Amino acid sequence: MAFDSFAAFMAMDGHGPYVWTCYAVFFLLMGAITWWSLRQRRVIIAQQRRRMDSAPVRDERSAAASFTRIESSQD
Repeated sequence: MAFDSFAAFMAMDGHGPYVWTCYAVFFLLMGAITWWSLRQRRVIIAQQRRRMDSAPVRDERSAAASFTRIESSQD
């Protein structure tokens, strides 16, 4: 074992406060990024659901006719 005791491991020859602070900041930032990403995902999904619910409903025939008009105008 590289250290004689757990206290020596935590102190790391005087570098312990710096090392453990870096680890703490890293894990806090990773947690914050994960939380923010999941929150943003929920917000975007909710926005898209509201957008789909408020969009006018078109039947398949009118959608096919629109698609055919777009294709024929490109020729």
